[in-house]
Amino acid sequence: MVHVKVRLRPVVSDLNMPTVIKTAILPGDLTERLFIATQIGEIYYVGNGVIETFLDIRPQILDLGTSNGGYDERGLLGLAFHPDFYDNGLFYLHYSAAGTQGPGALPGSFHPDPCNPETLNQNWIDREIQYDHIDTVEEWSLQLNGQPQKRRTLLYLRRPFSNHNGFNSLNFSPETGKLVLTTGDGGSGYDPFNLSQNDMEIAGKIIEIDVAVNTFIDNPPVVTRFDELPAPIPETLTVIAKGVRNIPGISFQRFQNQFIKFVGNVGQDLEESIFSFSDYKPIPVTQLVQAPFTESGPDREGFINFGWRGWEGSFPTSIISGCAGNPALDEKIVAYYDEAVRTSAQRLRPLTSYFHKDARSDKFGATALTGVQPYMGNDIPDLTGSILFTDLARNEGSSPPARGVLAYTWLRADCKQNDFSVIETDYDFGSQSAYYVGLGTNLDQTRLYLGVYGSMRVADLNQGTVFEIVP
Repeated sequence: MVHVKVRLRPVVSDLNMPTVIKTAILPGDLTERLFIATQIGEIYYVGNGVIETFLDIRPQILDLGTSNGGYDERGLLGLAFHPDFYDNGLFYLHYSAAGTQGPGALPGSFHPDPCNPETLNQNWIDREIQYDHIDTVEEWSLQLNGQPQKRRTLLYLRRPFSNHNGFNSLNFSPETGKLVLTTGDGGSGYDPFNLSQNDMEIAGKIIEIDVAVNTFIDNPPVVTRFDELPAPIPETLTVIAKGVRNIPGISFQRFQNQFIKFVGNVGQDLEESIFSFSDYKPIPVTQLVQAPFTESGPDREGFINFGWRGWEGSFPTSIISGCAGNPALDEKIVAYYDEAVRTSAQRLRPLTSYFHKDARSDKFGATALTGVQPYMGNDIPDLTGSILFTDLARNEGSSPPARGVLAYTWLRADCKQNDFSVIETDYDFGSQSAYYVGLGTNLDQTRLYLGVYGSMRVADLNQGTVFEIVP
């Protein structure tokens, strides 16, 4: 693959942790503006070199960074603008709601043991009290006076653990016009309750929401499963995919008369994976709810399954431990053999994978996938039509400061798995860490934006910069 070098041009600095980077045209405006949402609850837009506050919901966000050394995966996670935002002013938010902190679904960390079936068949019990927090998906409207106002809540989701909530989690499909919610598996590690493969569980799924339908339920109940939703909410939902671990949104690339979808699945211990698909057949939630009472069940032809938790991208999910006889080597034991067998033929294979340990000189050791976006511009011709992705930081045992990674791959004509190449950047971050926390584009995908943060702790404020990636 061609070696590509780019420059990073700072657009705005001194931000809190950016979680969403995208553009929109405000009602009554003529300029496409860059919008940036931060984890703690701020939304800004940038135009003509000036940064303005669009919305500040910090009081409505759960207290962040109070444990785990200040690291947190909750907060303002999703922002999407309606396809007709210019005319109707509608936009959508996904965030972890203030005042909903719970004790968590398990008293300690989870680790599967293939020799102990009890660890492979855990159940999430007492969900009403044994949970970590509640996420909300809401519809907002930009009023005539320029002030945003909440219109209704679409979903209240109870989450078992603090992590794997998804990020950049709301995007509109240019194919269907529906809002797409991408949810993680609920968190901890190794998906303790196998929520991602359970059809009735909301966690670990990619879900389409038909926001054009008014359910006349402004405050729905807090749920974890599809069969807990009151009518007519299930009629507005379809499920595109399952087998999601954690996911930095979904992106779309137009190719002739169809759209190719790109999804990244954050790995456990072995690899990070990027998937692509064009044709799919979502399952209406009404069919999933009725399936236990029918003989045939829903039609699964064209339903997407990324394979987690039995599969971590290209490999069966494994437990890694050091070799007793040689500490320099690792032993890898398949964690969920039976599940890997069951999903082997059903799962979608990755477009490309990259690994937590990779000794090849032109590759790198990965930490976590943080963004996947197609590039359709011509300013960087070697990247035109490619798929770019970001990793949080190189994981190669090197001393601080941390450095994120920008890379690219291509969709092969024969649809087989492809290699990737690291993109060289020229920016000098000096002695400050530079975690690559997000990737965004403009409306026609001809410009690329990179979110960088100087710390992994959300409580370390004002260490963020959004760059434009330029030739």
